[in-house]
Amino acid sequence: MAKILILANNDSGLYKFRKELIEELSIENDVYISLPGGDNIPRLKELGCTFIETPIDRRGINPIADFKLFMKYVKVLKEVKPDIVLTYTIKPNVYGGIASSLLKKPYIANVTGLGTAVENGGVIQKITLVMYKYGLKKAACVFFQNESNREFFIGKRIVGKNNRLIPGSGVNLKDYKLQNYPSSDKGIKFLFIGRIMKAKGIDELLAAAEKIKTMHQNTSFDLIGDIEEDFSIKLKEYTEKKIINYHGQQDSVIPFIRDTHATILPSYHEGTANVLLESAASGRPVIGTAIPGCIETYNEGISGFGCKVRNSESLVQAISKFINLSHIRKEEMGIKGREKMELEFNRNIIISAYLEEIRKAQEENRNGFIR
Repeated sequence: MAKILILANNDSGLYKFRKELIEELSIENDVYISLPGGDNIPRLKELGCTFIETPIDRRGINPIADFKLFMKYVKVLKEVKPDIVLTYTIKPNVYGGIASSLLKKPYIANVTGLGTAVENGGVIQKITLVMYKYGLKKAACVFFQNESNREFFIGKRIVGKNNRLIPGSGVNLKDYKLQNYPSSDKGIKFLFIGRIMKAKGIDELLAAAEKIKTMHQNTSFDLIGDIEEDFSIKLKEYTEKKIINYHGQQDSVIPFIRDTHATILPSYHEGTANVLLESAASGRPVIGTAIPGCIETYNEGISGFGCKVRNSESLVQAISKFINLSHIRKEEMGIKGREKMELEFNRNIIISAYLEEIRKAQEENRNGFIR
């Protein structure tokens, strides 16, 4: 029985998008998880995990805090003595990767998206890419969630041949079943699911919703997610003006998806947009920015519509195109989205890829191959 250590930056994402993998790994292995505490830790423990609390400042750039994180990873690795390490998101990928290299432990990284630090360019991007070079240099495999991210890392010579493309985090087709499409008698409902922050396109969404409401009074816009930046006042203002309905963070988004006609995500950057996968799997058309990480989740005009990034007017046009479709056509788009998820984004594809790469890494390690 092998020991597998997972390094991640939050419990919610690990449980929601990796629980099936963890369940599979726990059958024949001891699984340890190193991440900050949260509401989903009891659920992760129920899957068979041993929890090691590890504080992480997800978006901070404090070198002292980051060094403490690195030293924490070194300590965890020495105590657990894992046979393989799995890392997710920037800081676990970087500092967990360096710590694993230092202690000669095989590791597999997952680039879940470039992140704001890389997307915004400048000095922070240069520092982040240098750190990534060290963090991913000796990885047994680096998973990428879209081709654009992979080409970017190859172009910057951060990774070589030790990489593999997977369809994001995939979607659990049993959890997200095909739902009956709702009637439009009481209006058309749109849904946003995600962190309330600028990089998710919240400014563009609010501006587009305000304009659409003047053109189509029978529309409504529901927003779900934690407020991670200073949007409280603006959300309150738009709620009072009856432009949006903000529901905060929700344990389950399924009831909201079931009652909506389309999901909107005007994000600036994504690895692969999980909320669009879940919505499409539920039989809902999607409207997303035409960027890597979103464009893979829909077929233009067939299961969804794209819009330009950072462009509220383009978003208005995409929403308007959807509104002007017949009810039957909207329902057909949802069915096409479900078919696409079944064919391309079944979460079992990701589980199989991980099991294969873990097996290869363990064989190389037993044979004395050191990267």
